[in-house]
Amino acid sequence: MSDEKLVGGAGSPAVSFEQVSKNYGDVRAVRELTLQIPRGRAVAFLGPNGAGKSTSIEMMLGLRKASSGRVTVFGKTPRQAMVAGNVGAMLQSGGLPQDVTVRELLELMSRLHPRPLAVDEVLQRANIADLADRKADKLSGGQTQRVRFAIAIAGDSDLIVLDEPTTGMDVENRQIFWASMKAEAERGKTILFATHYLEEADHIADQVIVINKGRLLADGTVADIKAMAGFQRVSFRLPGITREQLIDLPHAVSIEVINDRVQIQTADSDKTFYALLDQGLRPMELEITALGLEQAFVAITERDNEAGAPSAENQISMEDAR
Repeated sequence: MSDEKLVGGAGSPAVSFEQVSKNYGDVRAVRELTLQIPRGRAVAFLGPNGAGKSTSIEMMLGLRKASSGRVTVFGKTPRQAMVAGNVGAMLQSGGLPQDVTVRELLELMSRLHPRPLAVDEVLQRANIADLADRKADKLSGGQTQRVRFAIAIAGDSDLIVLDEPTTGMDVENRQIFWASMKAEAERGKTILFATHYLEEADHIADQVIVINKGRLLADGTVADIKAMAGFQRVSFRLPGITREQLIDLPHAVSIEVINDRVQIQTADSDKTFYALLDQGLRPMELEITALGLEQAFVAITERDNEAGAPSAENQISMEDAR
């Protein structure tokens, strides 16, 4: 089904949150969250533990109802979008049934989908054709995750939601998984993924959404998020140096000294470096680089936390809001 046939029209976003809040009694997990996810993009959905990511995803999938505000998926309610087969999902929890093969499981999932794909095609897309005749409950952790991804793409869904999809995968399985996910994005699917492996998001995401304490903190490209942090990293080797000798460097946000190697996170790399020279220090193997996405993420969330500690109503168990 083409985007033009979807309720809401081709120009509407894949997902829209409008002033959405979710309360658990007196506890507020998500507060007045407003964001849009355009169609046809790979979007990283990031936040520290307890930020409300999973609660937001569950509202997007119609598994929880918002306490206030409005969530739409392709212009529909989340439940309508799920019933219509617009959305495929891979959540953190949930095992695979016993005593069935991977092929048998995918055949069942395909039959249940309003817009099914051929099982052999799903096996190829998920890169698990070699697992087709294996019992689903006899797979390794990484193989199980790849089969769960295959279930998420068992139908021709327009939006694929992946909540911590590479948890438990080794490096090889993660590479295989992301190759499969990139192929889905190239087919024009909208991909939303939550991950703690920020290096993956750095390389894959077209858009990054960061939430903290249940509210939107940042929304933009990877470059936008890095620029928002406003820091650079100065790295060099200097035998015999101690952290105490560097503690008063101007604009330094953090300083780490391991053996002879120094890493400084700074808001002004030029002034920090000139101050090193003014102290008579002569760094070797000097590198000045922008922060990676992981360092930028930590910087902007820590800055937000320092601006005001979360109130009691923002606190929620990790089970309810990871």
